[in-house]
Amino acid sequence: MSELIIQTKGLTKKYRGRPAVDQLNLEISKGDIYGFLGPNGAGKTTTIRMLLGLIQPTSGSISIFGRELKRDKLNILRRIGSLVEYPSYYGHLSATDNLEAIRRILDVPKSRIAEVLEIVSLTKEAKRPVKGFSLGMKQRLGIAASLLGSPELLILDEPTNGLDPSGIHEMRELIKNMPQQYGITVLVSSHLLGEVEQMAHKVGIIREGQLVFQDTIDHLRLQAQHDIELVVSEPDSAIWIARDLGQTGILQGGIMTFPGMKDAQVAHLVKRLVENGHAIYRVEQKKKSLEDIFMQVIGEGAL
Repeated sequence: MSELIIQTKGLTKKYRGRPAVDQLNLEISKGDIYGFLGPNGAGKTTTIRMLLGLIQPTSGSISIFGRELKRDKLNILRRIGSLVEYPSYYGHLSATDNLEAIRRILDVPKSRIAEVLEIVSLTKEAKRPVKGFSLGMKQRLGIAASLLGSPELLILDEPTNGLDPSGIHEMRELIKNMPQQYGITVLVSSHLLGEVEQMAHKVGIIREGQLVFQDTIDHLRLQAQHDIELVVSEPDSAIWIARDLGQTGILQGGIMTFPGMKDAQVAHLVKRLVENGHAIYRVEQKKKSLEDIFMQVIGEGAL
C-alpha cells in the first residue's frame, strides 16, 4: 500500500441542515496527481476549504501526512501549498516583489524566489509589474507563491479556469512535472474531465456532495458498458430474432444497437441471424468516450 497523504472519513459539511459535502471518503497517495472532478456546485471548493482548515467540518475526520488536521493544524499546513480560486497580487509590484512579501511571512531563504520563478517559467518576467501579466502568467505566479515553502502537498482549485488554450497547456505541463521532478503530491480540482485525464493518475468524482467514483482513470474506462452495433439484411425481422434471444436492442436508420452486449451474446446472435438467412454487413463496438462516462456518473450516480 502506498503512503496516504490525504485521508478523509465521513467528511461532512452542512449549511442550514443541508449537506454541501456528504460522507466523503477521499484517499490520496504519495506521488499522486489526484483529479477532483465534479460539476460546479458539487462540493469541490467546500472540500478543499476543509482540507486547508479554512472552514470546520460538521462531522467526519481529515488526516493529512498521517496526522489529524484538527490536532496538528499548524504543522500540517506548513507542508501544504495551495491556490484556491484566483490569486490576488499587488499589481504595481513585480513578480519578485510580490513573492518577497509572502517569503517574509513564511520565513524561507531569499534564494527560494528565484527557484520558484524558474519552476513556473517566469524568470524572464521577474521584474515586470504583475498588472501587465496575462491571466495564465498570474496563475503561474500563484503556483510559484504556493511553492515558496517547499510543500510536500499542492492543492489547486480550478487552476485552468478562464485560461486560453495556451495557458491551459502551460498549467497542465507544470502540474504534470510536480511529482517526478519535485516529489510533490497534487490534488487538482476541475469540472473538465478532458483537462484532468491528461495529467491525473487517479480521479475522484463528486456529485451533490457525495463521492460517486474514486479510482484510476483506466478503471473508469473499464467501468463503461459499450454498445454493439449490427448492420444486417432485413433489420426489421432481425431485431425480433434478437428479442427472442433475450437481447433488447434499438433499431434506428437500419442499424441495430445493443447496450452492454457480451462477446458470447454477440456470437450467438450472429450465428442465429446467419442460420435464418440474414447477411451480416457489419458488427461494431461503439466505445463510450471518457466524457460520456463522466456525464453518466454525474447524471445517474455511481457506476
